Formats: sequence, structure tokens, C-alpha cells
Amino acid sequence: MDFAGLLTGKTALVTGASRGIGRGIAAALSDAGARVYATGRTIADASLPEAVTRIPCDHRDDERVAAAFDRIASDAGRLDVLANAAWGGYEGMVENGKFTWISPFWEQPPWRWSAMMDAGVRAGFVASQHAARLMVPARSGVIAHLSHWAARKRLGNVIYGISKAATDAMVMQTADELRAHNVTVVSIYPGLVRTEAVLAAGVFDLSNSESPEFIGRAIAAMAADQQGQRWNGKVVTAAAMALDYGFTDIDGKQPRPLTEADI
Repeated sequence: MDFAGLLTGKTALVTGASRGIGRGIAAALSDAGARVYATGRTIADASLPEAVTRIPCDHRDDERVAAAFDRIASDAGRLDVLANAAWGGYEGMVENGKFTWISPFWEQPPWRWSAMMDAGVRAGFVASQHAARLMVPARSGVIAHLSHWAARKRLGNVIYGISKAATDAMVMQTADELRAHNVTVVSIYPGLVRTEAVLAAGVFDLSNSESPEFIGRAIAAMAADQQGQRWNGKVVTAAAMALDYGFTDIDGKQPRPLTEADI
């Protein structure tokens, strides 16, 4: 699949694009020819293509979020793709020298709920509201949410599982309401992604890993697909979408789609 110019004429917003998967999605959509806006608290320092428009934004601040969408509406007059990658759940995993992220739920600090539910699930919901107001009149658009297998299987933190299950439920519910307006909503699960944190850890088997740009390629392929509504309301892995559309990762490799048993 040739991504050069695939999304020419389309406008995209990637939230939480300062680093990690969000940064990779923004880079991939820009490489595919989209006019990309990227938000994040530290977006000014992000390693992104020059063509990407950076908008500093904390997605817990509704006024700043509204201002970001107002700017996109004013500048571009349209929004074709929203990729919700904003997430605060991995911050402060160590407190006072103790790795508390895996503590029992009754020992979890209350702020961690807000970090995952407010900076994650609620941020995705509010951004989707703004995006829908631009996409519904145009009768076109893709809203992609990053989620995880933790929605289906407990992976060391109860709040994490709740937040990802809530994201998947949000996808199903909003997809149902947007179906009649030809707007596609999807929940995408990554595999092991070579983010800055994963590479720095130096403890992972990267033989079946994915680049941060890989999910961006999946979103680009779906946004360019005239039959993209077939994904509406579904939970899918980026690797499975790659097999369906016939594209590879940026290094030419074909990551194997993970299953619940792999996690």
C-alpha cells in the first residue's frame, strides 16, 4: 500500500501527540499527506514533521480543548480524522520509591483514577463531541480511540482495566449514534510498541514489536477507505488491519496480530 498522498486534502487531529504512539500517529498521518494538528501539554518539544501544526493543550481543560477545535474549524474548515491518544495513566507509577501501579485497587491513590479516567476516557469523549460537530454536517469522518487488551483481561491495575473497558464501550455507543451520519468510530489495540519508554526499559523482546507510526498507518488506511464504515463500532488490532489492507510497518516488517492469549 502506498501512503504517499493517500490523505491529501484531509485534515486530522491527534491528541496526546507529544510522544509515544500519539506522536507516531501524527507523523504517519502527515506522511500520508493529511493536514495534521497535534495537541499535548509538551507538544512544543515533540519530534514531529515540520508540516504538523502544534497546539499546546491539556485535555483536562475544556476551554483549551474547545479553543483547539475552534482553531481547526477556522483554519481548515473541516476535520476528517480524530485520533484520541491523550492519556495520563502512566505518570507517577513510582511513589516514594515504591512501584504502586500494581498495588491492589484498595491501595491505589485517588489521583490515579483521575489520571486514567479524566485525562484518558473523558478527554476522548470531549474531543469526540467536538469532532462529531464538524463531521456530522459533512457526513464523513473517522474517530479512532487507542485502547488495550486490559479492557478484557486484568493486567496489573484495576483502574487501567476499567478505563480501557470504558473506552471500548464509548466506541460502541458513539459508533451507534454516528452510523447514520457516515462517521466511523473504532477502538484500536496496539501490540508491543517501540515507544521511548519501551526502548529505554531495555527488557522487552522486540521481535514482534511495532513502530509508533504503525497505528497511524492503520488509521490512514481506514480514513482513505470508501468502505471504512465496515469498521464502525469494532475493536481491532493495528496488525489485523495491516493484513486486511495489505500494508507493512515503516521498517517493512509485518507484525503478527496479538490475541488475548498472547497478553
